[in-house]
Amino acid sequence: MKSKFSLQLKLAVLGGAVVLGGQALAAGQPAEVAASMAAGRPYISTEMLVQFRSGASAAEKRAAAALIGARPLKTLRSGVSRGNVEGELQLVQVPTAIGVAKAMQALAALPGVEFAEPNWTYTHMATSNDPYYLNNQLFGMYGDATTPANAFGSQAGEAWAAGHTCNSDIYVGIIDEGAMFAHEDLAANFWTNPFDPVNGADDDGNGLVDDIHGWDFANGDNTTADGATDDHGTHVGGTIAGVGGNGKGVAGVCWSAKLISAKFLGRNGGTTANAIAAVDYLTDLKTRHGLNLVATNNSWGGGGFSAALRAAIERANAANILFVAAAGNESNNNDLLPSYPGSYDNANIISVAAISATGALAGFSNFGASSVDLGAPGVAIFSTVPVSSKGKVVSGYASYNGTSMATPHVAGAAALYASTHPGATALQIKSAILGSVVATPSLAGKTATGGRLNVSGF
Repeated sequence: MKSKFSLQLKLAVLGGAVVLGGQALAAGQPAEVAASMAAGRPYISTEMLVQFRSGASAAEKRAAAALIGARPLKTLRSGVSRGNVEGELQLVQVPTAIGVAKAMQALAALPGVEFAEPNWTYTHMATSNDPYYLNNQLFGMYGDATTPANAFGSQAGEAWAAGHTCNSDIYVGIIDEGAMFAHEDLAANFWTNPFDPVNGADDDGNGLVDDIHGWDFANGDNTTADGATDDHGTHVGGTIAGVGGNGKGVAGVCWSAKLISAKFLGRNGGTTANAIAAVDYLTDLKTRHGLNLVATNNSWGGGGFSAALRAAIERANAANILFVAAAGNESNNNDLLPSYPGSYDNANIISVAAISATGALAGFSNFGASSVDLGAPGVAIFSTVPVSSKGKVVSGYASYNGTSMATPHVAGAAALYASTHPGATALQIKSAILGSVVATPSLAGKTATGGRLNVSGF
C-alpha cells in the first residue's frame, strides 16, 4: 500500500547531475535523496553514510576517504558481519569546505561505493498538553461496549473483556528516547537481558557491554533511562504495555508484553546512523537469541530518504518484525511529500495517522491515500512518564498528542494479535490489523484502508 515514487520530483538534470541549491548530486544517487534535500530535511552538515559494495577492497575504501578528505567515525555494519552480504557501511566525517552534497557526488563515481547519503536527523512525533490536563482519559483503549464507551477508541477494552490481555512471551522494541523501566506501571513488563548479565563483559558477543534493558545508541552506554527527559519513550511504552489490572495508572493495549529499549533519540533528536544501529540491535536479538519480538514502535521522523535505513528495516522484515511508524505531525499529504521512515515501501511497515476522540483526523496529522495505512487514537492520550520530584525521578502520568501516540496503539495491537496467533508472520499480523479496521469518514481518501484501529476485530 505504499508508492515508492509517489513524489513528483521537479529537479533540473544537467550533464548527468541533479542540481540542488547550486550543488550537484551524482546521477547514481536515489531520486528520493535528492527530493529530501530539496525539501530541506535536516541532516548533520559534516557527516555522511557510505555504503561500500560487497567485496570492496581496503584500498578502495582508503581511496574513497582520501578523495573527499573524509575521516571514518564508525563502522555501522562490517562487511564480514553475520549474514551481511551488502558490504561495509561506514559513518564518516566530511570536511566543511567540501560539504555533503559535493562529497556524495564525488563518491558515487567510485567502483567500490554502492551509495553515499546524508546522516539525517529525526525528532519524536509528539506534542504535550497543559500538565493540568491529567484527567484519566484513556479513550484510546475504549470501545463501543466498554464503560466508559467511545466508538473511536481502539476497542482494546472489548478484547480484554473477552479474555485477550496478551502474554509475557511477546516482545516489542521501543526505538525512541529511553524509557523509565522502573516506572510503577512498566517495571513488570520491561525486559531484562538473560544473555548479558551485568558483569562488565560482553557475554552475548554483540559488541555492547551489559545491555541489561536495551541500549542507548545516542550516548553509547547501557543507561537507557536518563531521567525525566526520557518522557516520550516512556509514554509510548505505557500505551503499548502498561501493566493492566494492577490498580495503578493506565493499562496498555497488551497488558504483559515485554518491552526492550533501543534509545537513539536525545533531547536534540537522533541520527540515521544511530537509528540503523537500533533497528539492527533488535533484529539481532530475534535472529540470534530467538526472542519472539513481533514489532518495533517508531514514533519519530523528519529526516530524508536513507537507503541504508531502508535496508535495516528490510533486515527486520526478513526476521518477521513489524516496523510500526508514525505518519508525522506536519499536516502533510505523504503521497506528495514523503515522511520517513513511515513512507518507505518495505512490506513490514505500518504507517499510522492520528484521530481524536470524536473520530476526526487530527489537525496536525499527516495522511496519504496510498502511503498511510490507518488511523489510531492520538489526541489527549494519557500514559506513563518519568517526573522529577524533590531531586528524584518518580513515576508519573501525562496527556500527549501526536502520531507518536497513535503509533503505539498499533504496536500494542500487533503484540495482542501475536499472543493469540502463535507463529503468525509479520505480514500476517499486518494483514489482520489492516483487515479489521472500522471505516471512518475522516480517513476516507486519507489512508489506504480508510479506517481506524479495531483490536476487537481479531
